[in-house]
Amino acid sequence: MYQFEEQSSLPSPDGPENESLDQKPSGIKNFISELAETILLAVVLFVIINTLTARVRVDGPSMEPSYYHNNRVIVSKNAYWFGEIQRGDVIVFPAPPNPKEDYIKRVIGLPGDEVRITNGVVYVNDNPLDEPYISAPPIANMRPTTVPPGMVFVMGDNRNVSSDSRAWGPLNIEDIIGKAVFVYWPLDQIRVVEHFELNGALDSGS
Repeated sequence: MYQFEEQSSLPSPDGPENESLDQKPSGIKNFISELAETILLAVVLFVIINTLTARVRVDGPSMEPSYYHNNRVIVSKNAYWFGEIQRGDVIVFPAPPNPKEDYIKRVIGLPGDEVRITNGVVYVNDNPLDEPYISAPPIANMRPTTVPPGMVFVMGDNRNVSSDSRAWGPLNIEDIIGKAVFVYWPLDQIRVVEHFELNGALDSGS
C-alpha cells in the first residue's frame, strides 16, 4: 500500500508540469511569429506610404503667407496619376538651380498659356488673376511668356522674394514630385492645403 502511494505521488508523464514545459516553446514560437508579422506589416506600410507620399520642409519665406519657414508638408505623389494639373495647385519639385533641394511653388500657367506681369498684376492669356493668397503684388513687370508643351509656369506666393519661373523658366511636368495636400507641423498650423482656382485664367485654346 505504501509502495503504491509512493509511486502514485510521482508526476505523471502527461501531468500539468510536463504540459507547462511543452507549452513554453510553443509560446515563444507564437511570440516570434507575431513579432515577425508586425515587422512585415510595418515594412509594407512604410513602403506604401513612401510610394504614395513624401514629406517636405518649407525652407525660406518664398511661399508666405500660405506656408512659412519650417512648415512640414505632406505631398501626394499620385495626385496626377489620374488627374490633371490645375492652375493654383501647390506643387513640390527639385529646384532647377540646385536639384538636391526641393522647391514648393504655385502653378500659374499650363502648357500653351501666355503669362505676363503688368503693373503688379499677373495675366494669363490676357486675363488678370484674382490672387488672394499672395503676400504682395510683384514689383517687377514681366514680358509675355508662352509656356511650352509638357511644362508649367510656377511662382511663389511671396512674389518679391521667390526664385521661380520668372528667373529660371517654365518647369518640366515630369520633374514634379507631387501636390501638397496637408501641413502637419507645427501643431498649431495643422491644416489641409487649400488649392485656389485661378479665376480669370481662361484656356488659351492651344
